[in-house]
Amino acid sequence: MINYDGRTFRAVHADPDQPASSAVYRQRGDLVWAEFGGGEVRRGSLTGLCGEDGTVEFAYTMVLADGAVISGRSVNTPEFLPDGRIQLNERWERYGEHAERGYSTIVEVVE
Repeated sequence: MINYDGRTFRAVHADPDQPASSAVYRQRGDLVWAEFGGGEVRRGSLTGLCGEDGTVEFAYTMVLADGAVISGRSVNTPEFLPDGRIQLNERWERYGEHAERGYSTIVEVVE
């Protein structure tokens, strides 16, 4: 199991100059959680479970800059980059009024 505790992840966009949300992950055993914000996200939170292979299944909520309130779930599959950082390949689904499905990439930020 990958230990995500204390690792910072940032959303990747096609335009690297576009502001992106970021989060510091916390982990105890298989429980993983974070609060996130930045870019178009005013505030968000996620909570989920980490599998033995490092895949994390999350439930999330967020409030966007335009006032939209979003909830959904995602499955994040880890990939190790050549420099040792973790990239999470995320398959997500939003519920309700903002129902949508898609894929995102989230990359570990090392300072």
